Amino acid sequence: MANFYYAVCPFGLETLLADELQRVGAERLEPGKGGVGFTGGHETAMAACLHSRLASRILMRVAEAEYWDSRDIYDLARRTPWEKWFGPDHTIRVGASANRCPLESIDFAVLRIKDAVCDRFRDLAGRRPDVARHQPDVRIEAYLTYDRVSFYLDLAGESLFKRGWRLTHGEAPLKENLAAGLLMLSGWTPEKTLVDPFCGSGTIAIEAAHMAMNAAPGLNRRFAFEKLEGFGGEAWQELLEDARARVNRHAAMTIRASDISSLVVGKARENAARAGLTPLLEDGRLSFEPCDARAVTAPEGTPGVLIANPPYGEQSNPKSASINAMMKDVASNLKANFAGWSAWLLTSDRTLPGQMRLKESRKIVLFNGPLECRFFRFDMVAGSNRRTRAKDTQEAN
Repeated sequence: MANFYYAVCPFGLETLLADELQRVGAERLEPGKGGVGFTGGHETAMAACLHSRLASRILMRVAEAEYWDSRDIYDLARRTPWEKWFGPDHTIRVGASANRCPLESIDFAVLRIKDAVCDRFRDLAGRRPDVARHQPDVRIEAYLTYDRVSFYLDLAGESLFKRGWRLTHGEAPLKENLAAGLLMLSGWTPEKTLVDPFCGSGTIAIEAAHMAMNAAPGLNRRFAFEKLEGFGGEAWQELLEDARARVNRHAAMTIRASDISSLVVGKARENAARAGLTPLLEDGRLSFEPCDARAVTAPEGTPGVLIANPPYGEQSNPKSASINAMMKDVASNLKANFAGWSAWLLTSDRTLPGQMRLKESRKIVLFNGPLECRFFRFDMVAGSNRRTRAKDTQEAN
């Protein structure tokens, strides 16, 4: 039976996510703003949770109707057959988001939904689910528009960008799904050398290594759907076994990451080890080294791709006063040592090209959390940077 699902993702990655979902069997894809709707069976939804590098959550719609006030919302929640998916021994949490909702209080609507779920189970089983603020078994999400309300079950649990290896962040962390999006947008493939001179906690390099190994991002974590009726079972075990069999631990790659702080680099190495990448660190396919971005040199061989999330004002206060001068020196180093390379930089500072005295060949609007950013591409030419007009140039103000 086909269900409707909604995959949430960072703004700007919707088209890439639609392509990703199609590869795991999703149908009737509907890219929107900040996510993609699709249809499929439970196996498709489980595969999306396991394999999607870009999604933050996969939500399954279980009810939808028009409403006038909170009484209508309560009635719909009371009619919804929650017992199909979980029982009174599960813990629950209800959340809501809204767009042009006329209700005075979204929190009150959430309370009424919770009451309706509990009242239904009390009538059916004589007891009700407990509410858990942290790590509930079941997460119910409501979405309210001007006159319609939809209920969803969150199949992910913890956000899908949590791959199961991160304990600590370096300064200004970049979420794993956005890092994957940067790699995909840049056109990087494992055959190309990758350099990140502002590696922080190592997110871009670690994500790239897993992509090169064809390691499914959800292999080392659990999902909320594993506690729901109708999910898991043999189909899930087959998906896991197939994903494990596809991992190529001997994949060739050259990934070089660095940061000016030796402490930060040490944490990045620890992150890579927890992510199962110790063999790559040992044989040199992946490396993290302390180095000032103004002094990084390109590895020998064919020019590759440089991708970085350099510090910018919102990330680095109170140190932002020196960033302009630093990025100018970074640009000089790129021109001197990275001729022929494509350099991609994510920043919320639209003046970055001017600071670096470089002309971007492409810019893409993305969001790093709440920050509206630009992902700039610079085609490096020794000693200067001339704009290359390409068919894929995308102007976004």
